[in-house]
Amino acid sequence: MAVIGRLSRLTQLISGELRRTFGEHGLDSASFDVLATLRRSGPPYRLTPAELMRSAMVTSGAITQRLDRLEARGLVTRTPSESDGRSVLVALTGEGHALIDRALPDHVATEHRLLSALPPSERETLATALRALLESLGDTPA
Repeated sequence: MAVIGRLSRLTQLISGELRRTFGEHGLDSASFDVLATLRRSGPPYRLTPAELMRSAMVTSGAITQRLDRLEARGLVTRTPSESDGRSVLVALTGEGHALIDRALPDHVATEHRLLSALPPSERETLATALRALLESLGDTPA
């Protein structure tokens, strides 16, 4: 019970801090995830909705809602794929690129602050233990 209780409490505390950081940039975690995934994809910062869905591990409906909101804000565009007329490509706009480039350093700083009580060796040990637990529960590939 001690482990599960502490994990639950950590989830609440960490989620609140991340929400605050994302909120400073007018984002929520779902929007941040899409923008950061596109940014990590490298130039030309485009992916299909299916690729975004796999990265976020959410349903197609959830990705569609996220993309609708981001497109309405001018942060992404959806254009027909030149190689497959049935598919679209989602791309960062200049505004979306600038926003994620401003938000990422703050996000990383928040993560560092949240983990600052643990020396690097303990962070690595914790990451390894959590990965093993997730794998045992079928959440991540072994």
